[in-house]
Amino acid sequence: MTQATPILQVQPLGPLWPTMDPFLFCAHHDDAYPASNGQMGVEAVEFEGRHMGSDFSRRDGFSMYHGEPVPGFPGHPHRGFETVTLVRKGLIDHSDSLGAAARYGGGDVQWLTAGRGIQHAEMFPLLETGQANPLELFQIWLNLPARSKMVEPHFTMFWHERIPRITQHDAQGRETEITVIAGALPATGEQPQARPLAPPPESWAADPGADVAIWTLKLAPGARWTLPRAAGEATQRMLYFFAGAGLRIGGKAVHAHAALQVNAQHDWELFNGGNAPIECLLLQGRPIGEPVVQYGPFVMNSQEQIMQTLQDYRRTQFGGWPWSDQAPVHGAQYRRFARYPGRTEDEEPAFAAARQG
Repeated sequence: MTQATPILQVQPLGPLWPTMDPFLFCAHHDDAYPASNGQMGVEAVEFEGRHMGSDFSRRDGFSMYHGEPVPGFPGHPHRGFETVTLVRKGLIDHSDSLGAAARYGGGDVQWLTAGRGIQHAEMFPLLETGQANPLELFQIWLNLPARSKMVEPHFTMFWHERIPRITQHDAQGRETEITVIAGALPATGEQPQARPLAPPPESWAADPGADVAIWTLKLAPGARWTLPRAAGEATQRMLYFFAGAGLRIGGKAVHAHAALQVNAQHDWELFNGGNAPIECLLLQGRPIGEPVVQYGPFVMNSQEQIMQTLQDYRRTQFGGWPWSDQAPVHGAQYRRFARYPGRTEDEEPAFAAARQG
């Protein structure tokens, strides 16, 4: 019998990380923003050499993206897929054409179903005037199947306080922490199954047969942890090794940070042979297996549907833009909140946790 291979393909990590169906896109933003200018923008930024309005330069360790003077992404449209945004450091101010608003960060996740069409802004307010304002996040695009591309848009927040974070110990007591955003983590030994928060109702992740998982992994130096096999035989899995050194998968050494297509049909031991924690992002799912035609922020199944999308956006603006400018920020006060469409009150993490508990 031929021995199974743990790593099927290795690709380098660039600005945009390679993905596989059902995922479309994965970006890791890691920006060392300096102190704020007191108006949530960058203090004393050197604008020379930056293409303001479209700055992805990472000059001095950060980019302004499409924002000025506050970094970020002012109002822009989407149709036909979902965005899942995991914020590890810093804050994001969200505003959208549904009337939803949020400020979130520090482990929070926003899950947005664009469906038939939405506009949203994602700004990065810098609140600290006397110290640096680091920002780190993942943004993942998860495709929608043809039957769901024209569903109603849906906005939701997964607050840090409610996201399952599981710590498992190996035989030597060394820790691995798993953050479970989508896809249940199977029970092992005395550790019960860790079930994630419910994804949006029309998401591919809401289909049990889709076997979608989004996890982050953090292995302490010397830690061993078994990555369990996927539930589905057709499931594809990518493991993004982005921090630390000394990773081994199924006994195979990984010599540099990389996107690793991992054989999903077997259990594999991960081992941290380095002197610092190792961190990975895992994306997996059963492929949707439908044609993908993308035009910028629109992802459909045919060129004709893309043309219809462009006509629809010109005609309707996907509901219009209810904000006074294209790059709203939500004040200089440090707080995390969400205001859902059609509501006037703000939901805050402590309230949300108590209400759901």
